[in-house]
Amino acid sequence: MLCADTSFLFSLYGHDAHTAKALALLGKSGQPLLLSPLNEFELGNALRFAEWRGLLPGGDAARTLEALAEDRAAGRWRLSEIPLQEIVREADRLSLAHTVAGGHQSFDILHVAHARLAAPRRFVSFDANQLRLAKAAGVRC
Repeated sequence: MLCADTSFLFSLYGHDAHTAKALALLGKSGQPLLLSPLNEFELGNALRFAEWRGLLPGGDAARTLEALAEDRAAGRWRLSEIPLQEIVREADRLSLAHTVAGGHQSFDILHVAHARLAAPRRFVSFDANQLRLAKAAGVRC
């Protein structure tokens, strides 16, 4: 199983400069993604925000989220069963250990915390700072 952050998901579903790389990486792995409820929320908000900013045409956010739902139904990804409270507790631990030295943002830490708890085969992201955090936390990237 692969865990992904929202930068990877946005590239996978939102079609940006990293889309080809995201598609290739996912195809090469042959594994479904494991997402947390935080991924679903952050991706939905990122798509709606991009639409509001005029970076996506009207209605694209809703269409993209429909595609995400279709992919879940097809088994291309599944929702993690790790309780949010556990993810937040691990994120707090990671923040205490790494944020002052590494400058990590809240959602980045939450995604890495989820990956630590889920112990995926690999964590994927296009955010270099988040990948540094994941590696420092012992998550395979």
